[in-house]
Amino acid sequence: MSEDQVRILIVEARFYSDLADELLKGAQDALESFGAAYDVVTVPGALEIPAAIAIAEEGGRYDGYVALGTVIRGETYHFEIVANESARGLMDLSVSRQLCLGNGILTVEDEAQAWARARASEGDKGGGAARAALTMISLRQQLLIGL
Repeated sequence: MSEDQVRILIVEARFYSDLADELLKGAQDALESFGAAYDVVTVPGALEIPAAIAIAEEGGRYDGYVALGTVIRGETYHFEIVANESARGLMDLSVSRQLCLGNGILTVEDEAQAWARARASEGDKGGGAARAALTMISLRQQLLIGL
């Protein structure tokens, strides 16, 4: 890895492992096509993703972050808590710490919607989250160095 190579941390929630695999594949493909280096860490669920990113940021090793996970609506209020609080946690981090972050946490009604969004051949939300992080890294460089 060269010193100027972009380095990304992918934080994936493995609660739905098959969907997690598909999201991760999309993110990895996008990062590899860009030539970025990346590491992957796993957390139990979407609520743990912001904490993992905050911990990683303390080390200062990464230029950006990709959050991957799936939250499927159930019969209880738990869906709203997980969906809202994971998104809020990521937004708080990105704004307060000026992090370049791609949010690939799916929030869907059912498994069919999740698959349509996760598959690289359809929604490719994993790849989209990786590309969003890369775009924000580029934007940060432009704004800090000058247009």
